[in-house]
Amino acid sequence: MGAINSISQWLLPSMGSNPYMITEQFPDFPSLPISLFLSSFVRFETWYGQLGTASRLLLISSLLSSFTFTWSLCSGQLNRGTMTRHFLLLSATLLALFSLTPAQQTPTTTASAVSEVYTVPPDADVGQPVLPNIADPKAIDPQSICPGYKASNVKNTNNGLVADLDLAGDPCNAYGTDIESLTLLVEFQAVDRLHVEILPRYIGSENDTWFILPEELIPKPQVEGNSDSYLSNSDLRFTWVNNPTFSFQVSRKSTGDILFDTKGSHLVFENQFIEFGSSLPENYNLYGLGEVIHGFRLGNNLTRTFYAADVGDIIDANIYGNHPIYLDTRYFEVDKDTGAMNYASDATDTSVQYKSYTHGVFQRNAHTQEVLLRESNITWRALGGEIDLYFYEGPTQDSVTKAYQTSAIGLPAMQQYWTFGYHQCRWGYNNWTELEAVVDNFDKFEIPLETIWSDIDYMNGYRDFENDPVRFGYSEGAGFLTHIHQKNQHYVPIIDSAIYAPDLTNKSDAYPPFDRGIEQDAFLLNPNGSIYVGAVWPGYTVFPDWIGALFNDTGANRWWISEIAGYFDKIKFDGIWIDMSEVSSFCVGSCGSNELDLNPAHPPFLLPGEPGNEVLQYPEGFELTNATEAASASAALSSMSATAQASSTTASYLRSTPTPGVRNINWPPYAINNYHGDLAVHAVSPNATHHGGILEYDVHNLFGHQILNATYYALLKVFPTKRPFIIGRSQFAGSGKWAGHWGGDNYSLWAYMYFSIPQALSFSLFGIPMFGVDTCGFADNADMELCSRWMQLSAFFPFYRNHNTLGAASQEPYVWSAVADASKAAMKIRYALLPYIYTTFYLSHSTGSTTMRALAWEFPDEPWLANADRQFLLGDAILVTPCLVQGATTVDGVFPGAGSGTIWYDWYNRTIITGVTAGQNVTIDAPLGHIPVYIRGGRIIPTQQPALTTTAVRESPWGLLVALDNSGESVGGLYLDDGESIVPNATSWIEFVVKNSTLQALPSGNYTDTNALSNVTILGTQGPISKVELNGKEIHTSAWNLESTGKVLTITDLDSFTAGGAWREEWTLSWS
Repeated sequence: MGAINSISQWLLPSMGSNPYMITEQFPDFPSLPISLFLSSFVRFETWYGQLGTASRLLLISSLLSSFTFTWSLCSGQLNRGTMTRHFLLLSATLLALFSLTPAQQTPTTTASAVSEVYTVPPDADVGQPVLPNIADPKAIDPQSICPGYKASNVKNTNNGLVADLDLAGDPCNAYGTDIESLTLLVEFQAVDRLHVEILPRYIGSENDTWFILPEELIPKPQVEGNSDSYLSNSDLRFTWVNNPTFSFQVSRKSTGDILFDTKGSHLVFENQFIEFGSSLPENYNLYGLGEVIHGFRLGNNLTRTFYAADVGDIIDANIYGNHPIYLDTRYFEVDKDTGAMNYASDATDTSVQYKSYTHGVFQRNAHTQEVLLRESNITWRALGGEIDLYFYEGPTQDSVTKAYQTSAIGLPAMQQYWTFGYHQCRWGYNNWTELEAVVDNFDKFEIPLETIWSDIDYMNGYRDFENDPVRFGYSEGAGFLTHIHQKNQHYVPIIDSAIYAPDLTNKSDAYPPFDRGIEQDAFLLNPNGSIYVGAVWPGYTVFPDWIGALFNDTGANRWWISEIAGYFDKIKFDGIWIDMSEVSSFCVGSCGSNELDLNPAHPPFLLPGEPGNEVLQYPEGFELTNATEAASASAALSSMSATAQASSTTASYLRSTPTPGVRNINWPPYAINNYHGDLAVHAVSPNATHHGGILEYDVHNLFGHQILNATYYALLKVFPTKRPFIIGRSQFAGSGKWAGHWGGDNYSLWAYMYFSIPQALSFSLFGIPMFGVDTCGFADNADMELCSRWMQLSAFFPFYRNHNTLGAASQEPYVWSAVADASKAAMKIRYALLPYIYTTFYLSHSTGSTTMRALAWEFPDEPWLANADRQFLLGDAILVTPCLVQGATTVDGVFPGAGSGTIWYDWYNRTIITGVTAGQNVTIDAPLGHIPVYIRGGRIIPTQQPALTTTAVRESPWGLLVALDNSGESVGGLYLDDGESIVPNATSWIEFVVKNSTLQALPSGNYTDTNALSNVTILGTQGPISKVELNGKEIHTSAWNLESTGKVLTITDLDSFTAGGAWREEWTLSWS
């Protein structure tokens, strides 16, 4: 009965089909019966208006027949034969009438549907015309009218100070109601971390979520240990002034450099608007502030919007995730005689000695924000929350990133070993047979495949937790999954963030996961307490309420965990892919509240490949290599453009003004630069309400974060001892402790292959090292050249997956022989490097170090690398220089450290790179099918033999690739465990050291690995060599070879010396 009562409660929501509009504009709408009549009439009118001529004639004839039959029956004029004929005619007419499909202009059949469905109207996802403040010539400049604050009652503490801040003049109420009384807290939380917090002095239960970000959602960094000495020992200094109004400054003691300075601007703190900022030095270098498709160095003309949005990878737009942290790197010219340092705004002279300092700034605020980067300053604006700043001293990227993760967001989740293999996916694998054919083709062409994925094709009508019974039946799926698991391969399905809301009047539309969610109060609400009903892939949908579950013990998390566990009983998946988690909705407001009888429904736009939305775009330069096909596609695109209806434009915009003491939730007075404009477009509306009363406005950016948390614990229930494997779309600061991330809906364009590098480097800063993009591009069609280059580039990303859209050309690597060859060449390197990659990732998990690294991080005193984002390092030893230009057969790259003694070796021929100077751009051969890869001197890399699965790699003999530095020395490490356990029963660490022509392996730990050591290759040796010994036993000359150059020593056939396992005990290998 509980479910029935709950369902009946939300079946009758506040009047009308759009509570988003109603609660704002029509609070006194007429009573329910009238509203239902009007709603029914409007629906009938719409339905009738969309019927064809024949259908209308059929409807009219049925009504006439019904009238005639009824009149004749009542007047007694029918005999039995006539009555029978009338009855049969009326029945046939009604039967034909009932076959009409209501309320659709063009019936659309989806891949998962078994019948034609209603289409959500396109205008359902159209909001108010909102002009971003930064583009509005009528916008108020708060700095010109707001008075700022004055500090008083300043009290020093052992590690900082506290003070009152009071409005310094009349309230300006620029974009909200001024908060007249604030509190300032300054505390050195650690010797390298300063906390500056400004928040309202008076906060109650009625408004705490307006300002306070609960620690249960995003933990708050705390003071560490004994804080008495932090203030004096820190390299950071905090000062403040009250002239003309309160401002503060953070500087670095050792250099005197000012890191953050609010002087010259007024602090603005209102109930819906906060503004503060700092000056920045000339030609500054800022990184982070994600998620954004942009170059790695952010530049000085960018507005970053923090509002999670379902947006394809549009350059500079706000997209899926939010990470309000930046790193600021500054280069100083060092006087060689005195050691004095001066800030260098144009540090390009490679003959000069430079020293860099990096600090980090984290603004712990999950409300909607904007950061304006301009020529000489940075401005933070927020639509709520508080100023909660954390300054990380550095002075290197590595120290900032580690401190940020260990103090604020948590260390990234360790991944299972198999997740570093190759993954294949696409939207458009329509049944188990197609998936099996893909897997078989990888076998046929001998291309490694670790994991096959399913996009939403597998679902029953795009509904979570249910397979299409015909195309993806459970019994057939069980056989398929058993087969791939026996081959040590894996399967990952997508799960969307919205839950189908069935037509409760139609028993055939029953959807038990929805019913169970209703029983547990698992779904987001409207302001009046009815269920919020948006629209996503299956039609009208509801949304899990993670916030209500956390603070009011409603059942979203319990329900989600149970549903995933129940689905595993039917489909033995190995991980979960979370999508649409911004959270996305294809209509404004609770558009489906009174429309569930129209479910299932088609989205309010054409899917890729449907008539009128054919996938016809190709990469840049396609016309040069495929002229005929390109011309055909171009002609089809021109035809589509000519027939497309022009969208209406308007010069009239909604500008809301502040109401004293009241927040305008749906249209805040300050309009952010949101890609979709109105905050409710393509998203759950700001006035949606969580159980307990918290508004979506205050926690919007955390939906993706919380669904990853819930999924993490769901997988722990399914696999209690194994590390959960989750790839999610929307994320926030700290999501990396549960999941990895893929770069979203990118495009099959050369530009997006380039953008994948700065995007990956940024996520290294954000504590989400398990990152990769849709290789070869998701949207549009890839071609052979682009896919060849991209498959090789992505082979050096932690997460390696190929994925593309519905209706596009297939882009599995075996589609083109050249791509297959290029892929196998790069995968051979990747799979040989798996022990190194796994070890590097373990260090990211355990210490906060990065897996993919910018050149400037490893070589911090080379300012010409500050903008380098077309190359990267995998760990500290592998340099990757991909070709990113269509038609090119060479690539320009730098060899960092070349001017200061760093040696680089070519991966392929093992030779030393010579004749290179500091900062020099070197032209490198890169014919199609070849990706330049280099090994850093002074590093030792553990390897195993490449294979088609990671399991086969783990079972193969070991190798060591030793790259000596200028001194003939080298170091390295290897981490070992079972590759899957959250808390492994046994682990080992093997330290490798080379000095004086001797290589030592120093194992510690208790993990047993029985694979023998097969070979050791030493680069940069100094010949001649006459003897090689392992633990004092001479190795026969037939088992080692010194190349004619005298620089590469290869030692093989070591298996017999290490038959019990390469790392069972210490050993020493020497050559002389």
